[in-house]
Amino acid sequence: MGGQAKGKKKGKPKRKDINPNLDPRFVGVSPQERMKLRAHEKAKKKSAEKYSVLQLLEKTEECMDSFDFEMARLFCQRALDVESSNLQALDMQGHICSELGDTEKAKEAFLRAVELSPDVGHSKYMYLGQINTGQESVDFYTKGIQVLLSALEKQAQTTQAEAAAAAPADEDAELPTAKDVCVAYCSVAEVYLTDLCMEEGAGDKCKELIERALQYHHDNPEALQLMASYLFSTERNQEGKEYLLKSVGLWLPAQEQNAASSSTDEDMQNEIPPYESRVTTAKLLLESEEFEVAVDVLEGLLEEDDEVVQVWYLSGWVCYLQLEKAKELQEREGREVTEEETEEWKALQEVARSYLTNAKKLYIKLRCDDQPMSEHVEQLLGDLGGELEGEEEDPFLDEDYEPCSDEEEDAAEAPMEH
Repeated sequence: MGGQAKGKKKGKPKRKDINPNLDPRFVGVSPQERMKLRAHEKAKKKSAEKYSVLQLLEKTEECMDSFDFEMARLFCQRALDVESSNLQALDMQGHICSELGDTEKAKEAFLRAVELSPDVGHSKYMYLGQINTGQESVDFYTKGIQVLLSALEKQAQTTQAEAAAAAPADEDAELPTAKDVCVAYCSVAEVYLTDLCMEEGAGDKCKELIERALQYHHDNPEALQLMASYLFSTERNQEGKEYLLKSVGLWLPAQEQNAASSSTDEDMQNEIPPYESRVTTAKLLLESEEFEVAVDVLEGLLEEDDEVVQVWYLSGWVCYLQLEKAKELQEREGREVTEEETEEWKALQEVARSYLTNAKKLYIKLRCDDQPMSEHVEQLLGDLGGELEGEEEDPFLDEDYEPCSDEEEDAAEAPMEH
């Protein structure tokens, strides 16, 4: 009997070992979820056997380059399944999730990268600064700047050593630049200009950060424009206008040349600030009554992307403001309206109505949610004589038009103060 009892004791653990509920991954999991987990494990094993991590990341990069972020996410996850602490994979996953609007997953990936490598690689801190707000955002940006400055110092020492040894530098390495430091300081300054604008000393802090940014890249258009924004906010309008026009002068010729030639020259493209930054440029130009330059900027934006409601709205508004300014000038001079002026005013009125009518149509198509802008469009159309009727539908407003993502609209269509 003792032998039988002993045999039973040995047998019980054996049966329990094959019970899936003993595996921590399967505790409290439904049969369907267990099947999914097993399938995932099988796919993970198959990926490890078929592709190396390097090959999976190459596939990820190919998909990212072709803007297929869903597929990129799958390849990147496979790479992380094989090597969960791979920094390149985590960085890619953060970027991909940001593009797909999965902010929490992006944040998780970047924080994991910070945990694994806190003192190397500044880009993860820049993205965490963008994802977060207020003081938390400032903290991430500040750490990123520290990493950047340290990398620049090491880079300078390495360059000197290589020069002494006559050894060529690795041209393919993605090394940090002074421009990166400038952009980072601008990012912190923007937080003090927005989220933390009510904090004590926020204005002085903002100005100090922009000045540091310009020390690293004195002719950076975005830094100059940010200084203009700061100066406008402190009612130093003339100084602000000077910085703004200097900023625009650095890139507007490249935008016009790019539009005229449909060029894909990378160096030329790099001279031009991001689309969203140029939308802000147009707003500031309207604020400073530089209407002709604003028209040039807005025409370039429409040429580049005619599916952004705010650009149509601003284009209509600037024509309206030009019309009002011309009428005010004529009244101040106390003279009769000339025939030429009458024709010019009529042309401006029709162009303004056309832009604003397109803005209204696209607003409806995209199901936008910017009530102040919508109300202002209606007000302007009312002053100008209403929508233009009987026009053919614009090609970009056809029935098959697919609205862009909320993130894309939010980036370029932040409500404008007026």
